[in-house]
Amino acid sequence: MRVGLFGLLGTGNLGNDGSLTAVLAHLRAKHPHAWLEVFCSGPENVTARHSVHAIHMNWNREEYATASRLSSIVRKGLGKVVDAFRTANWVRKQDVVIVPGMGVLETTLPLRPWGWPYSLFLLSLSGKIFGTKVVFLAVGAGTVADRANRALLVGAARLAHYRSYRDEISREALGAMGLDTSRDHVHTDLAFALPNPGPLVDHGVVGVGVMDYHGSNDDRARANRIHRDYVAKMTEFVRWLAEEGRVVRLFVGDHVDEAVADRIVEAVGSRAVSVVHTSTLDELLREMARVDAVVASRYHNVLAAVKLGKPTVGVGYAAKSDALMAEMGLAEFCQSMRDLDVDHLIKQFTALLERDQELRSVLTRRNVEMTRRVKLQFAELSALLGEGR
Repeated sequence: MRVGLFGLLGTGNLGNDGSLTAVLAHLRAKHPHAWLEVFCSGPENVTARHSVHAIHMNWNREEYATASRLSSIVRKGLGKVVDAFRTANWVRKQDVVIVPGMGVLETTLPLRPWGWPYSLFLLSLSGKIFGTKVVFLAVGAGTVADRANRALLVGAARLAHYRSYRDEISREALGAMGLDTSRDHVHTDLAFALPNPGPLVDHGVVGVGVMDYHGSNDDRARANRIHRDYVAKMTEFVRWLAEEGRVVRLFVGDHVDEAVADRIVEAVGSRAVSVVHTSTLDELLREMARVDAVVASRYHNVLAAVKLGKPTVGVGYAAKSDALMAEMGLAEFCQSMRDLDVDHLIKQFTALLERDQELRSVLTRRNVEMTRRVKLQFAELSALLGEGR
């Protein structure tokens, strides 16, 4: 049986690559005779890290760079035509194609319709034409305002053979956009399948996850101001931690976040503040296991923290972060990046430490439930693959 995996993988997003890691581990353990192949945006990195055959998703290697010259614009347009044939040719060779988790059906970050939404629609359409089962596995979704993005993303979901979601708000979002989701299942994020490292806590250390945030797809006109305000407020909070005598380690969730972390370190100017460099979600989990408490922005930084049972404040950019925090019993410890209030964040963090043992007990119980859900998700996947034999 030929099983393909499809997504924006291998380009530095730790959450996306963590979902791939979890699915590959399951496939190799439970379906060792399946031929695995990945169609993705960073095939060299995926092959090097996972020893699996990988192919570049886009003919145009500068697909996600801004096209300013006429030659670049022409090349992008030609790439869309070529990609339609390349995607169809790859899909027809597979028995099943899995989209492993990720927020593939949302526009909470800037997204052009002829980028990822177009690629995802080509995948599902090709699967429908050639009879290949396209599986959207524990994906994230959100209500999409832009008409073109909505048409492509909802169309891709509609054409898929199987859909499941990492949270209820994702299923509700697709339902609100006109898709019948009554037979779709909600489980949890695939990263909950990854093993936790052993307890190696450096007491008194606070982990702060930062992000190269510029607003959502609807915020392009004010993106620079949103980014500037967020970085200034997170810098103010980190400075307060350092002045309180705490050691601070800054975490990222994508390679683009590293510049923000470096700017905060430089602005605070304290030896107590440093950046933790990680290239995989496994590495992030190992490093985050060493801190006492976490304040995090990017979704998979929040997920890593609560998965490890760390008392956490979530400074989120989308409803998915609040939904995860609520599921883990931490609903009162959330803030929005857009309306970040540093004084309130300090109060939340102080309360977090005061209730440390209580919150750790809650997180332990919730993690047991998350482990059960992700096992059920993989059992459904194995049943689907069994049908494909």
